[in-house]
Amino acid sequence: MLRSPLVALCAALLGAGLALPAAAQWKWRDKGGHIQYSDLAPPAGIAEADILARPNGQMRRSSMVEPAASAASAAPKTVDPELEARRKKAEQETTSAKKAEDEKVAAQRADNCARAKTYQRTLDDGQLVARTNDKGEREFLDDKGRAAEAQRTRDIIATDCK
Repeated sequence: MLRSPLVALCAALLGAGLALPAAAQWKWRDKGGHIQYSDLAPPAGIAEADILARPNGQMRRSSMVEPAASAASAAPKTVDPELEARRKKAEQETTSAKKAEDEKVAAQRADNCARAKTYQRTLDDGQLVARTNDKGEREFLDDKGRAAEAQRTRDIIATDCK
């Protein structure tokens, strides 16, 4: 019977102890009108009137004098040189990969262009053109097939020979 009130008392004390850090919070209204909470003081650009709550024992800004060294240490740091070097290296790698891919595509287009022009000359000269059908038999193009091949070849030349 005595254990139950003791457990409740311990739980209440533990809860109160955990809530103490929450009392040391700053509360202010930012430039957008939104209320902000933090355990750090608000940024320097926040007006004194917009600071809604301070931790106990904190003085107003006008009475606080910050040394120049602490103000300089609070200034935002520049970008990490190693991180910047990694970013630049990754950009260079992607740029070089894209350039290599573009060169590969350009070489394929040039090859397709040369082949299509040669085939177009063959079709225009009237030479017999044979193909192998699905059964593995050799077939020669008739006039209709030659016209279709000539049009397809002209389309390839138009797209790849720029």
